[in-house]
Amino acid sequence: MAQRLRLYLHLIRWDRPAGWLLLLWPTLSALWIAAGGFPGWHLLLVFTLGTVLMRSAGCCINDVADREFDRHVKRTAQRPVTSGAVSSAEALAVGAVLALAAFGLVLTTNPVTVAWSVVALAIALAYPYAKRLVSMPQAVLGVAFSFGIPMAFSAVRGAGPFSLEAMLQGVAPLAWVLLLGNLFWVLAYDTEYAMVDRDDDLRIGIKTSAITLGRWDVPAILLFYALYLLIWGLVLHGRTPGTGWVLLGLVAAAAQAAWHGRLIRDRSREGCFQAFRLNHWLGFAVFAGIALAYGAG
Repeated sequence: MAQRLRLYLHLIRWDRPAGWLLLLWPTLSALWIAAGGFPGWHLLLVFTLGTVLMRSAGCCINDVADREFDRHVKRTAQRPVTSGAVSSAEALAVGAVLALAAFGLVLTTNPVTVAWSVVALAIALAYPYAKRLVSMPQAVLGVAFSFGIPMAFSAVRGAGPFSLEAMLQGVAPLAWVLLLGNLFWVLAYDTEYAMVDRDDDLRIGIKTSAITLGRWDVPAILLFYALYLLIWGLVLHGRTPGTGWVLLGLVAAAAQAAWHGRLIRDRSREGCFQAFRLNHWLGFAVFAGIALAYGAG
């Protein structure tokens, strides 16, 4: 049992928390914005644990979907499903348990948020197969990784029984603008991630933004960072009581984005992977600015 547990922890990337932190910071930022400050311990717990559980479930699904491709990629060849240490059925069972646990948390919110969680799950399930069909699958991942934003708004503002009208009214237009901005951030860091495996992906025929963008990859990443920070900056301007804190957080994030540009400019595997892994600090800077702004107000 101890050996199986170690394999399951490896399967869900327990030793690599950067993945769920990339999901967590924009989700918590949206919670603070929607609630006008601290959203309460209940929602904080639901969205924090839910983020960890769904990211872990996503790893299980992704590894099963990509098991044949992962055999030919240096970085992924020893993953539990790819190496045969964990069967596909076993990995899907682990993923299902984790997803059900996350769904149980969502059930403690309201019917509107439950409905949006089903949409989020559908997008997450579609992502592993997007790289077979579209040239920029990172855009699909961007929507999946950003869907905690409208869910956070619906958890704070949604009320009453489920209906299509209630779903639409439970999410303010502001949430969709924030989702769009966050999508550009995901494009930035996941293109860095894709640059690590570009040679392997070219050989096996996987489609990624790093391949599609070609020699424009580094300028495009810097543009994605800029669009993310610009959109969030414009949305938050004048909406929070402590605007200076928000600006400080955005400036700290911009400084990190510039540093990442230096890390990836020679397109080395090590530099690109380091830039990707450090992105959660960029998201934390934005969240910290937002949380401090409401705390100061």
